[in-house]
Amino acid sequence: MRVCVIGSGYVGLVAGACFAEFGNNVVCVDKDSKKIEDLKNGIIPIYEPGLSELVLSNRKENRLEFSTDTKEAVESSEIIFIAVGTPTSHDGSADLTAVFAVAEAIGKSMNGYKVIVDKSTVPVGTAAKVKEIISKNTKHEFDVVSNPEFLKEGAAIDDFMKPERVVIGADSDMAGDLVAQLYAPFVLNGNPIIKMGTLSAELTKYACNAFLATKISFANEIANLCETVGADYEDVRKGMGTDSRIGRQFLYAGIGYGGSCFPKDVRALIRTSEQYSTPLRIIREVETVNEDQKVRLFDKIEKFYGKGGVKGKKIAVWGLAFKPGTDDMREAPSIPLLLKLHEEGAILKAFDPVAKETSEYYFKGKVEYAKDAYEALQDAEALLLLTEWREFREPDFSRIKKLMKSHVIFDGRNQYRPEHMKKEGFQYFSIGKQAV
Repeated sequence: MRVCVIGSGYVGLVAGACFAEFGNNVVCVDKDSKKIEDLKNGIIPIYEPGLSELVLSNRKENRLEFSTDTKEAVESSEIIFIAVGTPTSHDGSADLTAVFAVAEAIGKSMNGYKVIVDKSTVPVGTAAKVKEIISKNTKHEFDVVSNPEFLKEGAAIDDFMKPERVVIGADSDMAGDLVAQLYAPFVLNGNPIIKMGTLSAELTKYACNAFLATKISFANEIANLCETVGADYEDVRKGMGTDSRIGRQFLYAGIGYGGSCFPKDVRALIRTSEQYSTPLRIIREVETVNEDQKVRLFDKIEKFYGKGGVKGKKIAVWGLAFKPGTDDMREAPSIPLLLKLHEEGAILKAFDPVAKETSEYYFKGKVEYAKDAYEALQDAEALLLLTEWREFREPDFSRIKKLMKSHVIFDGRNQYRPEHMKKEGFQYFSIGKQAV
């Protein structure tokens, strides 16, 4: 098929490369001319395992193009995906400015029947608004479909190539069938293509992310209670996770969720519920718990050193991105925590395998960067572990002790066993367990 993807960010670029990999002719469009020029030269603007290789191989086979010309791309395509950003507005709702601008541009560029697919995460009712905007700008027939993405950063290629399910929201059987045909090669393993109305599809994405965010905030609340009463959250997690009604995933305690999806989508869903006078009280509390959890490690640090006690102390930081496998810093728990420590006068030296460049925007000189994990530890009085990169899981603790001035670890991701840390001679603080 001839496919156009408008928006060459995280979702759009992954979608375009994966569609091309399955033999489709794809053109990815973006208004950022520098980004398009970089992509043409093989420079990938985001870090995602496997994406660079996929883009380069499909460029070589002439199945994947990059352009700033929306009109030409729309005219030459059967299916047009809208994959632009929908950031949080000041009131918590999703900012649909870019989506609506693309819809208008599509309408003005159409030269025949097209299927326009909302791939961006958008609130209930957006497909109808997109349809209205396009109708004002074209006399050609078209249909609007909602096709939410369910990609995990760090595993996006595999998620797209082997989806657990494909959700297609369409009010036209013809349009729904055409999009299903495009996805058919991706579900030869028997996983379902689920067809529904556009409103249901739009809400499905938000419901999924809000539920997973709820599990994380629930886990963190129970972990905090474990610390207070003297229980071990790891034991509690295993007891819960082996219940088939609950499952093991998203029950790990830590310093809260971040990234481009959960925070934004939870807020947008809350705002939508308020607009329809059906407030989601549980989901609102999920957001509150998560924001509090992001600075819980600061409370532990302040309790250990005393109020104002971190002033002048050098603190090593392992991990900045919101999760391993990505350089994404959006809503990362490291941001409020490190900014708060900087305000208190701490000297911060950090290492993240891939997020140095993306993190600089948020810290603006407040954090010094190390070339590797061990350099960050030189003369440090404490180590903060904030992102659970694999290379941090089995470090050389003898080397760590020699490098550090004081042997204190604050682990925001529960990577190490307290009894092992005690044996190695560290004072160790984690989430949901008693300090040792």
